[in-house]
Amino acid sequence: MVSKSTTEFLSLITDDFGFQRGHALPFGTTIERGGINFSIYARYATDVTLVFFLPGEEEEIAAFPLDGKINRTGDVWHVFITGLNPGVEYAYRINGPQTNQHRHNPSLLLSDPYAFALNGRTTWADSKHSDTLFRRAILVNKEYDWEFDQPINRPLADSIIYELHVRSFTQDSSSKVKNSGTFKGLIEKIPYLVELGITAVELLPITEFDELDNSRINPDTGATLRNLWGYHPLSFFAIKSGYAADSKLGGEINEFKDLVKALHAAGIEVILDVVYNHSGEGDHRGPTYSLKGIDNSTYYMLSEDGSYMNFSGCGNTINCNQPYVRHFIMDSLRYWVTEMHVDGFRFDLASILGRDQQGNVLDSPPLLEQIAGDPVLASTKLIAEAWDAAGLYQVGSFPNWGRWAEWNGHFRDDVRRFVRGDSGMVGKLANRLAGSSDLYQFGRDPGHGINFVTSHDGFTLYDLVSYNDKHNLGNGEDNGDGDNNNLSWNCGAEGETDDLDITLLRERQIRNLTTLLLISRGVPMILAGDEMGRTQRGNNNSYCQDNEISWLNWQGLSENKDLYRFYRLLIAFRKSHDLLRHDSFTLKDGLGLQIDWHGHQLGQPDWGFESRSIAAHMFGQHGNAATQNIYLIANSHWEAGTFQLPELNDKKWHRFIDTSLPGDLAILDNSNLENLAVQHQYLVAARTVVVLIGC
Repeated sequence: MVSKSTTEFLSLITDDFGFQRGHALPFGTTIERGGINFSIYARYATDVTLVFFLPGEEEEIAAFPLDGKINRTGDVWHVFITGLNPGVEYAYRINGPQTNQHRHNPSLLLSDPYAFALNGRTTWADSKHSDTLFRRAILVNKEYDWEFDQPINRPLADSIIYELHVRSFTQDSSSKVKNSGTFKGLIEKIPYLVELGITAVELLPITEFDELDNSRINPDTGATLRNLWGYHPLSFFAIKSGYAADSKLGGEINEFKDLVKALHAAGIEVILDVVYNHSGEGDHRGPTYSLKGIDNSTYYMLSEDGSYMNFSGCGNTINCNQPYVRHFIMDSLRYWVTEMHVDGFRFDLASILGRDQQGNVLDSPPLLEQIAGDPVLASTKLIAEAWDAAGLYQVGSFPNWGRWAEWNGHFRDDVRRFVRGDSGMVGKLANRLAGSSDLYQFGRDPGHGINFVTSHDGFTLYDLVSYNDKHNLGNGEDNGDGDNNNLSWNCGAEGETDDLDITLLRERQIRNLTTLLLISRGVPMILAGDEMGRTQRGNNNSYCQDNEISWLNWQGLSENKDLYRFYRLLIAFRKSHDLLRHDSFTLKDGLGLQIDWHGHQLGQPDWGFESRSIAAHMFGQHGNAATQNIYLIANSHWEAGTFQLPELNDKKWHRFIDTSLPGDLAILDNSNLENLAVQHQYLVAARTVVVLIGC
């Protein structure tokens, strides 16, 4: 009698099922006429066996030992299996040296680094899977109808970026989506993103990872914590299967493509947060899923004693500038652009990509230069988190070749400190308002700076004005994780309060921070939920909190409707005033943005250490538009002050924003601006930002 598994396997092969030499390139699997080619880099391997499984079955159904003479070209092992159709799972067993540099173990199943899909948890946090989880690749059919989808290619300087986590964005029941916590759930929320005015979503990592790799316990609830954020990648190609509503193996690929296509149709670009600096295999104590067992000394930076260099803070560091690894990363990036139609990348701990194989910092890192100059990536947005966990900080000095933009950490820190009321910040704020010209004026443009006040890593905007200290006890590390230097101010009470004065001040501070973010030159990035007052209860490192701390509570929209309106109108203002997005520090034929600096008196800005206010007259022409005039006054002093206003020849000053005013008065609709009764001066309240428009 023929077994059920044998019958299923026979349905996936044809009469000419067989075994041929194959070819070395491209790496991974290639579906060709008559069969499938398999190719894997394994320089130090002595034996390689290709193993096949039926989906969901534990026992292998076929194994093909590769011949070291016939099935090897240089450091690449390859084989062509004829008569094989997509639908099976496969893995490798690899033998070789077992030393302090090499970790070959022929008893382990290893996933293909180039796999497009892995046998991950198709249901989020499902613990019922076997020991082979994430170690088997799925042969999938790549056919998909993109219809008329094309890259949007919006200039980076015109972008409004919205950083979000796929699961957390819709997992809470208040999202009222049908497929919560998934790509489909995010598709259901696209109308919201359009209404808000977002032009690009920046998705936290979506490649496969193990959400159950965290063994810590929440001391408050006793619940086991999870790896929510996904910064421990187990693949540079395969998508997190738990983010798909479709539980069919490999279904996440088309579901993600559906998301990209739907976002593009709505005019929204897709930027992926990619992690090429380390993997989820950890250090010597961590599991072996793929890279460790295939070629440990090639994929990872190792010390002479075989220990893992740890510039990532996550146990290991990818050997990014090793020649083959560079090729590997480039293939991954091209895959996301050509096959998945993504529009850009934010590179986690990107400074690691500029280190050599010994960990030294390179002046002209080959990988970064190759990414910048790659013809396939020529229109792709490249954003660096220009630091690493070992103390290297390159904001403003990241190798760029005119291509690389940066998360502007100086903007975050300086704006936080100014709004908090710190001394010595007026000159620094002026630099940030002017597009961080001190960082990007030579060889780059204002659009190379990604301005942000909050991100996934740290306090939310609400918490930034509500907590002086982090409250991370729930992370199970005795409050030892997360940044201690938050540059926050609780406005007079730690956490939630019934004090109306403190609540009103917090609301004003949120408006101050938001206004400075969206009026400044450079590219603004908004953390998802800040526009609805989302709180993490003082937790500034919620990577492990797969619960209401991290999930967006959509009731915040109705509870904070004035804040949402503030964001929506301010984003619309930025998009309608192209002068703010003029992406050059220099004028061309008299066109461009000019800024005159003032203080309480015209022409007399106070750059002193104890100064806490500055006024900026932003004016000029962009394209064929008429001259625009914007007057911003930022007063972080605890006392009010009167500021003189420049005279406009044929226009009048109108109030657009006054963050000290309550409710709808804090920001006015562009069609209902208030003509100032007094045109020569304006009284600015304490801790207030004002924006006036000349029209």
